[in-house]
Amino acid sequence: MNIATAGFQGGRQNNVEIDKKELKKMFPSLVNEMEKTQQRVVISSVRSKVEDAEKTSSRRFASYKPDVVDFLRRCDNKQQAEEIIRYLEKRKEIDREHAKRLRKQIKQKGLRSFGSKKEEDYYSKRGLG
Repeated sequence: MNIATAGFQGGRQNNVEIDKKELKKMFPSLVNEMEKTQQRVVISSVRSKVEDAEKTSSRRFASYKPDVVDFLRRCDNKQQAEEIIRYLEKRKEIDREHAKRLRKQIKQKGLRSFGSKKEEDYYSKRGLG
């Protein structure tokens, strides 16, 4: 059995045929992954121009509005988290009950229970910048 693969290079499509045994010998893990249908990734589009790809990825967070958890994930310690909660509560962006639940979670489970720390350039690395 031969496996045909397709690729694009310089605007042309290139087809390569290789024997399955040879492919398995060269790339055993890849062949195993290819044979497992549950682990397939669907590619819905291909962009051949870097500019087009960058435009698309920069829109990823275009209408995104951070919430209290996003702000808490930027904090280094519990004191900073408390400042954020107090500030958002004062501005009526979160109600008293929500603030109370957040404080309780921090006290019982710790600041990182909201997720890993978001570093300074979090959004730019993921398509906003």
